[in-house]
Amino acid sequence: MRVLYTAEAVAVGDGRDGEVRTSDGVLDEQLATPVELGGPGGDKTNPEQLFAAGYAACFHSALKVVARAAKVRLGETEVTARVGIGPNDAGGFQLAVDLVVRIPDVDQAVADDLVAKAHQVCPYSNATRGNIEVALTATV
Repeated sequence: MRVLYTAEAVAVGDGRDGEVRTSDGVLDEQLATPVELGGPGGDKTNPEQLFAAGYAACFHSALKVVARAAKVRLGETEVTARVGIGPNDAGGFQLAVDLVVRIPDVDQAVADDLVAKAHQVCPYSNATRGNIEVALTATV
């Protein structure tokens, strides 16, 4: 693969209760384990929220790319990513993702087709395919 861009982030401190920051300083966040996972929760972010934000933005871009290629004019679209975490059978943890894509002003069949095509284009979808469950829902 020919790399076009590399993002760099470092985690310091106490893992899920530490800090993450990017090499350019744009992202600098304190982390806290969610209450549901036995942590303090509060007004700090966590890895699942960061992954959800990245996946939602990336999938949204992929949706725009495939819509342009199909010559489908989109209005205000929205992608919601829900990232779940839970125990797996091997004694560790794994993720599951629900992507809900709102594409108003098109037929349901067109929305379903665009979401399926975006799932083939999106780098996050390609990275997770075969590794975690990703459920897709298109709404109009």
